[in-house]
Amino acid sequence: MKRVLLKLSGEALAGPKSTGFDEETVLKVAAQVKVLVDEGMEIGIVIGGGNFWRGRSSKNIDRTKADQIGMLATVMNCIYVSEIFRSVGMKTEIMTPFACGSFTSLFSKDKVMEAFENRKVVFFAGGTGHPYFSTDTCTVLRAIEIEAEVILLAKSVDGVYDSDPKDNPDAVKYDEISIDEVVSKELGVVDMTASILCKEQKMPMLVFGLNQENSIVETARGNLNGTKITV
Repeated sequence: MKRVLLKLSGEALAGPKSTGFDEETVLKVAAQVKVLVDEGMEIGIVIGGGNFWRGRSSKNIDRTKADQIGMLATVMNCIYVSEIFRSVGMKTEIMTPFACGSFTSLFSKDKVMEAFENRKVVFFAGGTGHPYFSTDTCTVLRAIEIEAEVILLAKSVDGVYDSDPKDNPDAVKYDEISIDEVVSKELGVVDMTASILCKEQKMPMLVFGLNQENSIVETARGNLNGTKITV
């Protein structure tokens, strides 16, 4: 693979603490990404904001405002993870769809391509910049825009199952499944908007467990121990 979009969940980066950051977890991610960057891979990253805020769980404030708080949570995550990446020797750039002063750059495909040429890891923070669109949708949208070959979905679960393995010990993991099946069986890998966008633009996804040993590197090298979602 030459260019990929890696999606990290905020909750996964929080590690056992469930909220905030777990530096040991983030350092492990950084070490793996550096291996791939050193091999010449171009990597874009989207991080969810669930370790700080989940707007849909709030019933007392306006949905638009709740989603805006969520966008800012993803900016905080990207700033933190970006700095950890820099501390282990990588160059990074954070892009948002709205102005954040000097914290980030405004997203444009031309700037992304220039950053890749300079061997930078590019973080896409702030979602799509609009309410009612999740970081799942942002992930697929940015992957399409930057012409990524595949989306790497690093989750707390090691693939796609026919039911929640946390609730059902007999849940069966799929080695491969189509996006149509994911939608029809309501497996909830990504939300409906993101699923339709993947289908229309033929963007495949590889789902794997972030906490498995060296899982990002192995998946990017073609040794998937999770689920391939075909289109």
